[in-house]
Amino acid sequence: MPDQLLYAIEAGVNGLMAGVLYALVALGFVLIFKSSGIFNYAQGVFALFAALTLVGIMDGQVPFSHLINAIFGTDVHHFGWHAHAIIGIVLTVVVMVVLAIVVERFILRHLVNQPDIILFMATIGLAYFMEGFGDLMWGSDIKKLDIGIPQGGSFWIEENTAFLGGEGFYGFFIDQLDIIAAIVAAVLVIALTLFSQYTKQGRALRAVADDHQAALSVGISLRFIWVLVWSIAGIVALVAGAMWGSKSGVQFSLSLIALKALPVLMLGGFTSIPGAIVGGLIIGMGEKLFEFAIGAPFLGGATENWFAYVLALLFLVFRPQGLFGEKIIERV
Repeated sequence: MPDQLLYAIEAGVNGLMAGVLYALVALGFVLIFKSSGIFNYAQGVFALFAALTLVGIMDGQVPFSHLINAIFGTDVHHFGWHAHAIIGIVLTVVVMVVLAIVVERFILRHLVNQPDIILFMATIGLAYFMEGFGDLMWGSDIKKLDIGIPQGGSFWIEENTAFLGGEGFYGFFIDQLDIIAAIVAAVLVIALTLFSQYTKQGRALRAVADDHQAALSVGISLRFIWVLVWSIAGIVALVAGAMWGSKSGVQFSLSLIALKALPVLMLGGFTSIPGAIVGGLIIGMGEKLFEFAIGAPFLGGATENWFAYVLALLFLVFRPQGLFGEKIIERV
C-alpha cells in the first residue's frame, strides 16, 4: 500500500479521535437545548470549571487561597494531601450538581416563558461569571491533570500496522487518550439516547423544550427537569474537561473549545444526541484530511483553524437544521 495513502488514513483516524472530543463538548449544548430551547453559551466554561475543580480537589488545593491570603495575611495554598482520581471525580460531580441547583434557583426560575434571546443572554452572563469565579477559586495558572489515563501512541497499534507500508513506515500513531475518549463518548451517547427516548424524564425533557407553560399544565416539574438536565450537562462537561485537560493541561483557553462545538452542532443538529457525535466525527476527520491533502501542500497549513466553520457555513446555506435536526415547519 502506498505510504501517502497510509499517512492519509492515519490523519483521518486521528481526526476521528479529535472529533470525539469535539462531540463531548457538543453533547452538553444539545442537552440544554433539548430541555429549554436555548443555546447555552456557558457550556465551554462549565468544562473549564469542572476541570479546575477536579485538579484542585486532587491536588488538595485550598479554594480561594489567594483571596484568603490577601485578606488575612496568611500563606496557605494546600491542605497537605492528595486525593485519588476517583474521589476527585465523585466530589466534582457533586459540585456540578450543586452548581445546576444554583443556576436553576437564581437564574432559570426567574426566566420561565421569557424570550429565547433573554435566556441566551443569561447564559452569556453566567459564562463570564463562572470564568471569573473559577479564577478566584482555583487560580489562573496552567495545571497538570493526571487521572490515570495513559497517553502517547499505542505501541500495539504501531506494531500491528507497520507491515502495511514500506521500510520507512512504522505503523499508525494513535494516541491512547483519544482511544479511551472515544470509548467514553460512545458509552455516553448510548446512555443519553436511551434516557431521552425511553424514560419518563426524557419525554418530559422534550415537552419542556416545546412549551414551558404547557409542560407545567400537565404536571411536569420545570424546576426538576432543569436541575436534572443541567446536572447531566455538568457531568458531560466534566468528562470533556477531564479529557481535554489531560491532553493539553487545564488552562483558561479550555473554555474556547465551545467555539469548536458550534460547527459540530450545525452539522449534527441542535436537538440530536447522535448528531453531536456524527457532526464531531465529520469535523474532526474533515479538518485533518483537508490539512493533509490541501492545506499543507497548497495553502501553507493552518487550515484546521477555519475549515470547520466554512463547512458549517455550507450546511447553514443548504441544510440549516443539520443532518439529524428536526425541520421546523411554521404554518400561517
